[in-house]
Amino acid sequence: MHRVRQSLPYFAEAGWEPVTLAVDPDYVEGYRDEHLLETIPEASDVRRLPALDYHWTRKFGLGSVALRSLWAYRRAGDALLARGDIDLVYFSTTAFQILVLGRYWKARFGVPYVIDMQDPWRSDHYLDVPPDERPPKFWLSYQLDSLLEPLAMHGVDGVVSVSQGYCDVLQERYENIVPERCRVIPFGGAEADFDVLDRLDLENPFFRPDDAYTNVVYVGRGGHDMARAGAALFDALAAGRRERPDLFERVRMHFIGTDYAAEGHGAKTLQPLAEARGVGAFVAEHPARVPYFTALHLLREADMLVLPGSTDPAYTASKLYPYILARRPLLAVFNERSSVVDVLRETGAGATVTFGRVEQGAGLAERVMAAWAGLLAGLPNSPDTDWSAFAPYTARAMTFRQAAFFDEVLHRFE
Repeated sequence: MHRVRQSLPYFAEAGWEPVTLAVDPDYVEGYRDEHLLETIPEASDVRRLPALDYHWTRKFGLGSVALRSLWAYRRAGDALLARGDIDLVYFSTTAFQILVLGRYWKARFGVPYVIDMQDPWRSDHYLDVPPDERPPKFWLSYQLDSLLEPLAMHGVDGVVSVSQGYCDVLQERYENIVPERCRVIPFGGAEADFDVLDRLDLENPFFRPDDAYTNVVYVGRGGHDMARAGAALFDALAAGRRERPDLFERVRMHFIGTDYAAEGHGAKTLQPLAEARGVGAFVAEHPARVPYFTALHLLREADMLVLPGSTDPAYTASKLYPYILARRPLLAVFNERSSVVDVLRETGAGATVTFGRVEQGAGLAERVMAAWAGLLAGLPNSPDTDWSAFAPYTARAMTFRQAAFFDEVLHRFE
């Protein structure tokens, strides 16, 4: 959603006139953030689609919005493409099953399609982890993805990805996906979102920004793949409380929105790591997701931000740019091969501690504590971010990169 939402204000300037198909919010489970509508230009052609009602499909174990709305997307897409004035279909969603329509529309209407891979579709990552660490319904989803992904990818004309790693995987699987048909385009930093935020009066139910503590905040998903980064952070906190109580004694950590499950059903994956290291009393994890602008508000109210990374080097953390735009001291603990590391080093927007395939434990925790102590000693100063270096990562710049790639796809297709 955010890729398209952030691009709509700039597509016309970049030479494209988009028609957006999206499921009506009434058919989508989870929270709604009405303030997001304030970031979409009034002239945008956004068409809302129905879906099967999740209240009764859930009785049969079907919650996927992609499967519930597939028929509506096909019908609406058929009507649009039959007019003959649509040049390209762009899929930008993690509701992956929708993507098979690209091959159908290409065969029926002769229109090329581009797929935006924001996350892995058929991910093999969880094949090698214990069953209790896999997502719910993993095997059912994996079998369905193994069937549908090839159908979509064998006909695709271009792939946009937030990570080179995703492109590499697809190039290994499908001979038609060659390097020149792939573009790595991360999510952009939407400065306009913070302009909207400044007009809102939002609550912070998790901590008081004016209390006596140093509130260190992370808003985003958790998961067992973040265990190495999380363990290093909590080992560093324990060591810091012993060795530098003047800096670490007042630290309180807040991990918010760490599970995609519905309210009341989320599992904590980070706080147990803190408890195992004796710092559980200073760490709070709130698995329930929060609305987007509430998340931005929490970043702004924090004394400091922390960004734990996955052991998967392809994980890029699209939330990085809001963290930078929040203008708060930032500590990132990431796989050395993640693009997050490059961006933070180029912009100087935060301190970065990296880990590789082998290193973990005391060595990593020591480096985390040293970087963390440096940031705490400098509070309340904001990062000395190089905003000229950040300019290529803005939403406008990323939209122009998308548009240029669309032009290339059309040229090849013709």
